[in-house]
Amino acid sequence: MLRLALILHVFIGATLCGVGVIAALVMGYTSAAAILVGAGLGFVAALPVSWAVAKSLYN
Repeated sequence: MLRLALILHVFIGATLCGVGVIAALVMGYTSAAAILVGAGLGFVAALPVSWAVAKSLYN
C-alpha cells in the first residue's frame, strides 16, 4: 500500500501544491516566499490525503 500511496502522492501533491499557490495569489501574497509556503503547505497536506485514498483503493 505504501507504493500506491507514493504514486498517488505525485498527483495529489501536485494538485494541492497548485491549490496552495492559487490561494496565496488570491489572498494578495505575491512574494516568492509566500508562494513557496503555499506550495509547501499543499505538499504536506497531500500526505494524509494520499494515504487515505490509497487505503480506500487498496481495500
